Amino acid sequence: MRGRRLDLVAQYRSAAGDVDGYCRFLRELVEQYGAVTSTLQVTEEPKDTVNPVLDGCYPSVREAIVLGVPAVRERARELGHDELRVGFNTTPLFGPSASFISELTELGGPSFVEELDYVGLDFFPDVFRPVAAADLASAVEGLLRHHRDAVLTPAGLGHLPLHITEHGWPTGEERPPHRQAEVVDTVVRAVAGLAEELRLSGCTHFALRDADSSQPGLFHRFGLTTDDYTPKPAFDTYRALIDRHG
Repeated sequence: MRGRRLDLVAQYRSAAGDVDGYCRFLRELVEQYGAVTSTLQVTEEPKDTVNPVLDGCYPSVREAIVLGVPAVRERARELGHDELRVGFNTTPLFGPSASFISELTELGGPSFVEELDYVGLDFFPDVFRPVAAADLASAVEGLLRHHRDAVLTPAGLGHLPLHITEHGWPTGEERPPHRQAEVVDTVVRAVAGLAEELRLSGCTHFALRDADSSQPGLFHRFGLTTDDYTPKPAFDTYRALIDRHG
């Protein structure tokens, strides 16, 4: 791996609400991969309650977060993996949903907050809700400021780094590859420009490779390459952005 460290996502998805079993699983991940892991994300999109692929559909997901984070931290300390950072993520939170992270910190208390190293955000500008090209950079900035000021800070997590754990723009019918390159360029430049002010600790693209380039569905073509690894225009765009901002 030439020194490449891992960013792990540990999904919960327990229909039985087995939080104890999930915590055992987390400890095992630390034992197996902790020496080469940079970040370990506890659960995946726990606020999403309608998609069974995501953890918010499953009972006791909040308890899985507030008990899972300390479980990771404790085992990492025992094994001397001091570089491993632990956190959780959400999608953008507005209206009543904006209190989700405050509810977590209330449930977990100060000990939970003390063990957190970062909070992750999955966001996909101009994918699920159209944004005009001229407005995209300002929309990205507005969303990130909202998440910092109206979601994290009231929850007592304003001091923590915010990591963009997923972003991207799929190609397909009425979604030309050149537009994907433009969106990737605009979003990453906006994030890089705000990184210091808003304490943005990283930015992860959703997919290198299409899941299935022959399929029309939205989630099949997020890749920077097709499913046979043929680069799309966004591939070189993203590589240049890494060279400049990485």
